[in-house]
Amino acid sequence: MSMNPSRDDFAALLDESLGGRDFMEGTVVKGLVVGIEKDFAIIDVGLKTEGRIQVKEFGVDDEGKATVKVGDTVEVFLERVENALGEAVISREKARREEAWTRLEGVYAKNEPVLGAIVGRVKGGFTVDLGGASAFLPGSQVDIRPVRDVGPLMNKEQPFQILKMDRPRGNIVVSRRAILEEARAEQRTELVSQLQEGEVREGVVKNITDYGAFVDLGGIDGLLHVTDMSWKRVSHPSQVLAVGDTVKVQIVKINPDTQRISLGMKQLQSDPWDGVEAKYPVGAKFTGRITNITDYGAFVELEPGVEGLVHVSEMSWTKKNVHPGKIVSTSQEVEVVVLDVDSSKRRVSLGLKQAMDNPWDTFTQHHPIGSTIEGEVKNATEFGLFIGLDDDIDGMVHLSDIDWNASGEEAIQRYKKGDMVKAKVLDVDVEKERISLGIKQLAGDPMAEDTYRKGQTVTVQVTEVTSGGIEVKFGDEAAPMTAFIRKSDLSRDRSEQRPERFAVGDRLDAQISNIDKAARRVSMSVKALEMAEDKEAIEKFGSSDSGASLGDILGAALREKANKE
Repeated sequence: MSMNPSRDDFAALLDESLGGRDFMEGTVVKGLVVGIEKDFAIIDVGLKTEGRIQVKEFGVDDEGKATVKVGDTVEVFLERVENALGEAVISREKARREEAWTRLEGVYAKNEPVLGAIVGRVKGGFTVDLGGASAFLPGSQVDIRPVRDVGPLMNKEQPFQILKMDRPRGNIVVSRRAILEEARAEQRTELVSQLQEGEVREGVVKNITDYGAFVDLGGIDGLLHVTDMSWKRVSHPSQVLAVGDTVKVQIVKINPDTQRISLGMKQLQSDPWDGVEAKYPVGAKFTGRITNITDYGAFVELEPGVEGLVHVSEMSWTKKNVHPGKIVSTSQEVEVVVLDVDSSKRRVSLGLKQAMDNPWDTFTQHHPIGSTIEGEVKNATEFGLFIGLDDDIDGMVHLSDIDWNASGEEAIQRYKKGDMVKAKVLDVDVEKERISLGIKQLAGDPMAEDTYRKGQTVTVQVTEVTSGGIEVKFGDEAAPMTAFIRKSDLSRDRSEQRPERFAVGDRLDAQISNIDKAARRVSMSVKALEMAEDKEAIEKFGSSDSGASLGDILGAALREKANKE
């Protein structure tokens, strides 16, 4: 056996002398400082050779001198043992990091805060030294509110909350904001416990929004809603308050769960709605100011803090389906009448049109039933004519009241929009806002007045010729009556019973053979007239028994009639 050991033998001997090397590598071990050479500390960790670590890694005192000295026992991180030289590769920095991670894991498990310092800025946040371990502080977790200058917070030891730890990846995420919020929550809880609902306190306006103002009550904020600033309508909080104002407020409500505090200013003033029913009796007239206009009406301020609503239906007697903004304007002074008061619901219903004369009442006073009016045709519909009257109101002539004889559809065609017509007032319904007019009533009903009777001879004018007879008109030219003479009644002589003998516009005499007032129908006959004339002639000039011929008698009668005419 050779006295010189082989490389394998040396390795085996080294492994034997370093029993448990695998266990020690990658862990923190204790070592003894056996010497200091220049800037390095020589540390014996129980191996064949020592390791070397820069003394500055152990820290320096106020004068900048190294704090480590020979004989000190220190903890170092044994990375590995170099086989070639047998040196131990050790690190104080990694030992500190391992110590810190072990310590921080215990803190994280207990959900406790940890001391650290912000040492640098990185993308999206900052780097925090937690006593050997480096952590990431997101920008959103620095403070409760955004911080513009982080300078005063740098390198200053302060508490942080560990949000996340990942040892394999070496990631730690911390929050300074969580610590501040917890401290503020504790402070808020203490302050809230000192407040009571109903008590009055002074505060300073910190912020104004569209819906109210936040008031600092001395370390805790309360919300003063816009509706609680004043009894009168406030469109924006800035009309009443400004940031920095000192105000006296009442604590209206404290929510124990959310610790939100509701404040009020109007609660310290007398309620204008007390006794409102006595101040504003139904039917009384008042002057108010328009404060707000909506699609459904307008609000009128009767006094500061008391508003009533004029519904769109109570704004005008004549303007229907019109937006309230086209009738009144904001800040306008108006006269209104109280329609209803409900103090429990804090509602007053007002009427604008009730403060003005009812145009239907006024019309009745000036134009009683039976009087004649004149107006312009505003519209012609399938059921009648609408006539424009005084004060923008309309009256209606029903189809059946246009003409005594012609059909409504035929009569309405004689009128067009813009025509001026006269009519008689037939009826006025003020509640329903209706005025009934009649045109045919101006002339009187020829049927009812017995102007014509059965057996009467009248002169008629042909208006239409048909195969069955002729249509004729007679009477008043403005409101003529119509009749139909059948073919068999056109003549006593059959050869003359031909409608085509007549033309439209021809005039002839005929006898009324029948009047049906219910059906408004008149029957006429030329044949009956001829026979009546024959009978009259016979009675006047003789008979067939006297020896006179019928021709002589008719000739004499016709000559006499001609002479009369």
